[in-house]
Amino acid sequence: MTRTTVATQYNPMGTTALITGASSGLGVGFAHELARRGADLVLTARRLERLEALAVDLAEKYGTVSTVIPLDLAESGAVPELVRDLTDREIRVATLINNAGFGHFGTLVDAPADRVHDQVAVNVAALTDLTHALLPGLLSAALAHPHGAALVNVASTAAFQPVPRLAVYAAAKAYVLSLTEALWYETRATGLKVTALCPGPTETEFYAVARRSPGGPRRLMSVDEVMGAAFAALDMPRTPPHVVAGTQNRITAWLAGSAPRRAVVTVTGRLSQR
Repeated sequence: MTRTTVATQYNPMGTTALITGASSGLGVGFAHELARRGADLVLTARRLERLEALAVDLAEKYGTVSTVIPLDLAESGAVPELVRDLTDREIRVATLINNAGFGHFGTLVDAPADRVHDQVAVNVAALTDLTHALLPGLLSAALAHPHGAALVNVASTAAFQPVPRLAVYAAAKAYVLSLTEALWYETRATGLKVTALCPGPTETEFYAVARRSPGGPRRLMSVDEVMGAAFAALDMPRTPPHVVAGTQNRITAWLAGSAPRRAVVTVTGRLSQR
């Protein structure tokens, strides 16, 4: 297997990447591409059996060493526990993929309190706390491994506008986008590649977890297509502060940012009724 890269491409070979939400969907996609590029992995999510099966698959295909850490990021103290575990194992993370997240479909007034709380806990609080805890190490890794250290926060095209009936999820992803773009600027001279990945509807477990069908005629993107967009951005000499996967999604995100907010939320509200 050839792992040749040009000097400016993202090259994590010989480093370790941590992926949250690694048991399915985009998390699995990130795991395969990072392993293909020569990184060892820390895989964390709630479902131990899936993580262990993924670790075996990666080892067989790429010779990757994977550390499996089952964890529910919605639980209080989960991030400090994860950081302590990494320290105890003497694992130095050069790439952090904050992929864990979920949504819940329905009006806020009807949403179960635990679903509201857990969306904020996972999509916002855990992502922020883990980024803050590991950022010094990522910056050190960027010095030691030029073009080999990265921070990818998975946002969504929902980040570009309010979405009635996915109100908390869209607001959380808007936070992720804003935070990541600010970090992109703060770290722009360090060599750390920072970007927010903004996929649209994708063939993952999102809709099952959100208790909502995709709806409408719109085609779901594949995980491979989203990974193509993510790693194309990481391979750029100057990684952009965010990347929207898919031409149609880029157009939609641009329109959402250009139109009056009241008009945008009216349109998204009507679409979410379908």
